[in-house]
Amino acid sequence: MIAARLNIPSMSFVSFNNLPNSSTNVLAIKQQQPPPVVDLDVLQAASRVLQEQLLKDAQIIPDHGEMFAYTGSSGQYSVFPDDYRVPFLKRKLAGIPEGLFQYFTVANTVSHMGLMPEIDRAWVTIDNKLFLWDYVEGEEISSFSDQPDVITYVATVQPKPGVFVDEISQLLVLCTPISVLLIGVSVSSVAGQDGRVHKEIKMYATDMSVSTDVEMTSVVGTSDGRIFMCGSQDGCLYELHYQEKEGWFGKRVQLINHSVGGVQTLFPRLMGKTDDRVTSVVVDKKRNVFYTLSSSSTVSVYRANGDKAVQHLQTLSNIYKLAQDKALSSPALSAKNFSIVSIQVIDPVESRGHIQLHLMAITINGVRLFFSPQASLGGYGYSSAPGAYKTLGVQHVRLPPTNLLHPDEQTNPMHSQAVNSYALVQTNPPPTPSRPYILSAIENASYFAGLTIATQQGDVETLDYLLLLSPDLPKIGSFGQPQQPPTQQATSYQVPAYSGYAGPQGSQRPPLTEQATLLPIPGRTWAMCPAPRDPHDEVYATHDPVVTNELVYQFTEPTREFIVMTNVGLSFLAKRRPVDALKVALEEAMDGNTGSIVHFRDSYGRDQTCAMLLAIAAGNTFLDVAPRSASTALTLRNGLGGLGISKGPSVQGDLSNTAKQVFYDFGERPMWAERSYVTTPNSGTAIFSGRREGLAIYFGRLVRPFWKSKLVKLAAFGLNESAIHESVYITAQKNLYALKELLDTNPQLFHSTPGDQAGARGATTSEQEAWKAEQSSVSQMLSLLTRTIEAISFVLLLIDHRWGELIAQCDPSVQKSLSEMTFEDLVTSQNGVTASRALVNVVIDQQIGQQISVDTISDVLQQRCGSFCSTDDVMLYKAKENVRKAIETKSLTERQNWLGEALRLLIKGARVLESDKLGEICGHFQGLNFAKGAVELPLRCAQTVDPDSVGREYWHEGCTDASDSRAKFWELRKKCYDLVLQSLQHFEDKSAGSSKAPGTSQTDDPEVARSHAYELAFSSEDELFHSTLYDWLISRGLADELLEMRPAYLEAHLKREPGTVEKYQLLWQFYIKDGQPLRAAEVLAALAKSTTFDLTLDVRLEYLTLAVGNAKSHPVAVGGRHEDAISFLTELEEELEVAQVQLELYHILAPRISEAGEVGEKIRFLTVRLFNITELYQGWAKPFDLVTMRLLIYHVSEHRDDNLVRPLWSRIFDESKEHFIFHSLEGVDPSDAADRLVAKVVPLGQRFYPSECAFPLRHVANLLVCFALASDRILPAGWAPRILIQCGVAYSEIWDILHGMYESQIPPFNQQQNVQAISCDIAVLLNDWLEEAKRSRQSYSYGNGLGSSLSGAGAGVREDEFPVFRIDQAIDQYLVELEPSRTEAKVMYEGVKRQLRRSF
Repeated sequence: MIAARLNIPSMSFVSFNNLPNSSTNVLAIKQQQPPPVVDLDVLQAASRVLQEQLLKDAQIIPDHGEMFAYTGSSGQYSVFPDDYRVPFLKRKLAGIPEGLFQYFTVANTVSHMGLMPEIDRAWVTIDNKLFLWDYVEGEEISSFSDQPDVITYVATVQPKPGVFVDEISQLLVLCTPISVLLIGVSVSSVAGQDGRVHKEIKMYATDMSVSTDVEMTSVVGTSDGRIFMCGSQDGCLYELHYQEKEGWFGKRVQLINHSVGGVQTLFPRLMGKTDDRVTSVVVDKKRNVFYTLSSSSTVSVYRANGDKAVQHLQTLSNIYKLAQDKALSSPALSAKNFSIVSIQVIDPVESRGHIQLHLMAITINGVRLFFSPQASLGGYGYSSAPGAYKTLGVQHVRLPPTNLLHPDEQTNPMHSQAVNSYALVQTNPPPTPSRPYILSAIENASYFAGLTIATQQGDVETLDYLLLLSPDLPKIGSFGQPQQPPTQQATSYQVPAYSGYAGPQGSQRPPLTEQATLLPIPGRTWAMCPAPRDPHDEVYATHDPVVTNELVYQFTEPTREFIVMTNVGLSFLAKRRPVDALKVALEEAMDGNTGSIVHFRDSYGRDQTCAMLLAIAAGNTFLDVAPRSASTALTLRNGLGGLGISKGPSVQGDLSNTAKQVFYDFGERPMWAERSYVTTPNSGTAIFSGRREGLAIYFGRLVRPFWKSKLVKLAAFGLNESAIHESVYITAQKNLYALKELLDTNPQLFHSTPGDQAGARGATTSEQEAWKAEQSSVSQMLSLLTRTIEAISFVLLLIDHRWGELIAQCDPSVQKSLSEMTFEDLVTSQNGVTASRALVNVVIDQQIGQQISVDTISDVLQQRCGSFCSTDDVMLYKAKENVRKAIETKSLTERQNWLGEALRLLIKGARVLESDKLGEICGHFQGLNFAKGAVELPLRCAQTVDPDSVGREYWHEGCTDASDSRAKFWELRKKCYDLVLQSLQHFEDKSAGSSKAPGTSQTDDPEVARSHAYELAFSSEDELFHSTLYDWLISRGLADELLEMRPAYLEAHLKREPGTVEKYQLLWQFYIKDGQPLRAAEVLAALAKSTTFDLTLDVRLEYLTLAVGNAKSHPVAVGGRHEDAISFLTELEEELEVAQVQLELYHILAPRISEAGEVGEKIRFLTVRLFNITELYQGWAKPFDLVTMRLLIYHVSEHRDDNLVRPLWSRIFDESKEHFIFHSLEGVDPSDAADRLVAKVVPLGQRFYPSECAFPLRHVANLLVCFALASDRILPAGWAPRILIQCGVAYSEIWDILHGMYESQIPPFNQQQNVQAISCDIAVLLNDWLEEAKRSRQSYSYGNGLGSSLSGAGAGVREDEFPVFRIDQAIDQYLVELEPSRTEAKVMYEGVKRQLRRSF
């Protein structure tokens, strides 16, 4: 039943060895392993867990301002008997040293005493003697007796800057009835015989004193050195003004009476007495104000302005009425007993919400009044300006407890109940006290961090009773603790809220509940104050939890203490924190009584309890073992017993084992919360066990002081220094290491027991998932724990090496990063990894620069912070040292050995070698002619910076998108390649600028180094580097040499996109040199037809011409591509022909290219690319009406259409005919016009014949004959056929055409005159034909049968092509039909006939 309620096995305490075997735990951290690679994802996941805990810590406890915001008064108290819950314990009683008692032997001595916590002294005056007791050391006493008057009051204040020597850090203000005296004090910290640090003081005479007729008391000092006090007799506010030298307008020391507004007169008594006298002064140094309390319970507020002036800000004169308004009808508030006996300043860090408490006042019967700025009140002194003073008002009235247990009746009810299991102990409340103690005569009080102590005289003269009040954290906090019925062994008392200021409905914050108790102390109280604390223990940031949240601060700060001085000695009262109470409960559990520990768990919740148990088990350095109960008495030196002085701090092994056992038992097991709206298996959230939550809480609280804080802050001379004191780091590291050691040696803490249902074979999938999630989370936190410990060691190392100077030597980017970096960033971010590596490099460089071996520092780094200095890092550092040795040695052999070893180490550690360091090392290699290192090292680094080859992928895809995430990897590679090129350039320059001197070794020969560097570069198998190298060589004009070498990746480089004209030109030349003309032709063709490059038509035509030539050079049997080559060649030749047309077309139109508008633009567009024949015809030849180009396009395209071509030829002849007729009318020789026609027709015929597409022969012949006929015999006979002969037409073909005209009888050849003219043309044709045939016959004979076979103008005619018989028959017909008047034709016919018979 009970076990089920607690979710733990019902078991009594057993040996801790019964937990699961640690050897099976995967979370165990093995020793002697190499430093792990930093897994930032794991560290960041664990850091998020810590961040969640830090946020929770800031919210679980409200500050007093929040709890006072909605109620005017409250009075909830928990009054405990003498058990582990008592909020305070008496840690130590130090009796007055024996050396002082000899001065009390004289009768009628006057003695006063008080505390000086600033210098760790208690002061005692006996008549005119001052004694300063060092209560830390115990018996050491300093004395001062150099003045004759009775000393009535002593205080320490800060001196004004510049008045005294630097050694004086404090001033003693000595008050006597007739004077005030200043004594300088220097303070230094020294270690005592037992190792404890204490303060050693020296006193200096200042020769500063002032006489007075008023005895001064309640002396305070401001942060700027001003001293205020009040007069015992007149109750006025005074200031002791002092300055370095006496001036015209002021004495060196003087008293100023601010109550009457000027310097004290010579007759102060004449002012008379007043009923409202200032009785005490307190100063608020952080808010720069001070308060005075008067005998009529009036509080005044002042601010020190100017050199000697003060500003009165406010007076609260009717506080009783204000308190009554907050707590109406409360019996604790009555005019008779309302008297404020003490006012206490509340530090700003204690309430940082919208309600900020400034001051607390306590009355004679224990009523506490809390004051805060009241913005809505207005009145004197109020201002809404930022930073201005705001009027204070009573924010809350805290009524006193009315059921305090008398010290004689405090017993521990739990001692009588021994329960040997984790059962809930049910006990009845203690009986009502027979004589509840009522506060009525409080004399003194002190307040600090939410803690209040006050004293009044006890029942006997030898005792005082201390009222001790502290927040009851379980009542006001939110820890996830179960709601318990009111059956605890505590008297919870609640004073009715006598006020209309009720809290709002649904208010989330409970009212303030405090723990209250009375403790007796021996003697009568003279003074009390908080014990001084190390300032490094109290660094509160705005995001930190409130100072009253002891759960957070108990692991990183010592417990808070108060010092109470009585005439018996000093009592040190320690605040019992929750962890201290838990230790007492554990000790009781060890004795068999588990009721206290179960009650503790129910009060603080499972998770908080587990965190504290973990701290106890690990032996947190701030644990202070309390006695098993407050009634455990230790005999005091003065014989007073029953005062409960505790033992010194220690954690016994049994206690640690018990804490581990309870930690495991209370931690329960993780659970799995399925998501109802998701049907996917194992979809849910793990609810972690209390063990995992406790680990997260404890871990987070250990690192809280520095986790979110910046690492450095700006210090003197512009250098940085650690923002956190090294003592904070050292203490945290000690506790973190103890935690790690605990987890390493007890991995079973986070595993289920063999008998646990979740660990059994029958565990459900959900349970298994829960355990898996928990172990994963714990593993992540263990990784972060290890990394954090190493990070602290790293930071401490940097502090030892003068952190500011190290940072100053880093790159500006690293300096900026470090100035903004938090400790969390250093541990978990990539920036932290980068910055830490940069700092390590600076440290190592320092060592190398001082010629100190890096082995020592690297060993320290690896041992203490391995993740900040990996094995790779160490190799790099040793490599740097080897480079240094190589530079320094004069032996060539040693140099090569050192350099070789350095290169070997650098290549191994290339993964962590930064680019700037790589460049520096390559520079050293270059200077030492070490080509192997200067080339191979950056090439290896290029591979390591891109381990997944994503940069290679980006390069292969063309490097087009600069925003691509892969681009940065390519840039890293490129930097490495650039270093290789720099090395090659260096060796080039060095080789070119020097000549080999006699006796120079081969190692130092620049030419040898240059050749070796190139050899290494070209032997690389990195394609990306080769591409970069080729570009570099080409840019330096070494393309021809590169083509001659034809290295492995050159072809791929030249083919790689984006292409350039230069790369394609080199590519086709590469193919020529490599014996691949067809590929060269393909490249040239692609280059000619490219639209990407801005090439002229001449250049494109040249590329096509070269392409055709190379395609024709392709061997028949190479690569089996003969048919493809023929097809490609044919295509190229056609494209070349079209390109020639385009070029000719451009040359014709070029004179018009400067014309404005569309014409010029269209002509310029003709040069952009190569166009096909259709585009040329439609775009330019036809629109510009270029007859010749149209004929050429018909010819090239072999497009035959008589309807298109004949009109063009007709236009040519019509234009000439018009010209012929025009000139005939003008009297010009018509033969000139005929010559013009011949000049047009003959070139076209020679170009296009025998293409019927562009040169329709019969139509052209017909036009020529008709033109000749139209000349009216001006043109000679045979003019037309001779023009056709010039065009290249064969004689036989011309004769066939003319003969057809002769026989056709088609107009105009149906007229006899025209027929006779054609006959004359035939005669001339046959005569010319015969002559040509004769010449050809002779050439054939002389040329041994090698005569020309060509026909046409000027061409030979073979005998077999000359139709002798047919010509002979035709001449007979022509002669018969020839008119007699055609004598010339007749002679020609007859001559031809004779020649035929004679020669053939």
